[in-house]
Amino acid sequence: MNSQLKVTPLKDEHIRLGAKMVDFAGWYMPVEYKGLRHEHGVVREHVGLFDVSHMGEVRIKGPKALATVEWLTTNDVSRLSNNQAQYTLLPNDQGGVVDDLIVYCIEKNQEYLLCVNASNTDKDFAWMVKNNRGAEIINESSQWGQIAVQGPKALQLVDRIFPEVLPPTFEMRSTRFAGEGVWIARTGYTGEDGVEIFVPAGKTAELWRLLLDKGQDLNVEAIGLGARDTLRTEMKYPLYGHELDDENNPYAAGLGWVIKPKIKDFIGRSHMLAGREKGLKHKLIGFRMRDRGIPRQGYKLFSKEGEPVGHVTSGTLSPTLNDNIGIGYIDTGLSLEGTVFNVEIRARMVEAEVVPTPFVKDTSLQKQS
Repeated sequence: MNSQLKVTPLKDEHIRLGAKMVDFAGWYMPVEYKGLRHEHGVVREHVGLFDVSHMGEVRIKGPKALATVEWLTTNDVSRLSNNQAQYTLLPNDQGGVVDDLIVYCIEKNQEYLLCVNASNTDKDFAWMVKNNRGAEIINESSQWGQIAVQGPKALQLVDRIFPEVLPPTFEMRSTRFAGEGVWIARTGYTGEDGVEIFVPAGKTAELWRLLLDKGQDLNVEAIGLGARDTLRTEMKYPLYGHELDDENNPYAAGLGWVIKPKIKDFIGRSHMLAGREKGLKHKLIGFRMRDRGIPRQGYKLFSKEGEPVGHVTSGTLSPTLNDNIGIGYIDTGLSLEGTVFNVEIRARMVEAEVVPTPFVKDTSLQKQS
């Protein structure tokens, strides 16, 4: 292990379970345990545990908390009541995206918890501090572990440890574990039902072991980053550094539903709107390969006439569909369902077709606030 890598409170648990460990955005993380396809199926059919303790947690509080979070994010935070959550974007001042995140309302107008992507935590925190509107902003990332419990049997498992605590979709509840306060949030990144449990770092391993023990008859297993990526790709959920970045207008990524320019002002609002009003040159689409070949991030897209028209942002062999699928930006004129184009895979043109998304439509959870 590289001594420069950061570790989560569950590092020793992963090693004990025989995980294949890798460098993920500067973190020493499990990419798989028993195999990607197997772990993917466990989440779609039973229940899986993900170590997401590398995610960042930033608390914003005080009389100026709401004003600050409203300015920093694109969605309408004012509509959140206590214990409610929403998916949103952290925009830059040029109309691109610093990160995507979830905002949890702890106390309306007074206190919010922002869960940000692991690789962006320091950058996001610095951006929030730079654009603070008078709130207290605290990076609490090192204090928290986080376990995602996902799958059709996830709620059944969680209820065995935290009875009668489960919140509705995109809400959170506070409770206690081993004498410490924890939050249980009904959110996730797989398309399945489930929760993410915020637990003090020192208690994370204890909770992890208990979840594995209590869920044996539910076929619970630990799941690595590999399956997390194939699960989210099947749902066409965006990932920063792939579908989202500092350059692309989030309207092109189909995220207009979390951008509320008629309700409030936010960083980069005028640039984001100007980009949309000029007409978006490209659009994020889902596609399936019509010929053999797996699309990978960065592969170029071409029209049938051979003109460059875009690029792949994510791609995989879908374990659920047993089909090669991808996500990518393509010229708007080629973004309609059924359009056929080419993906350049190892110097060869391979046919692909724009298809409806999410790719997998029979999952138990497909709604967000």
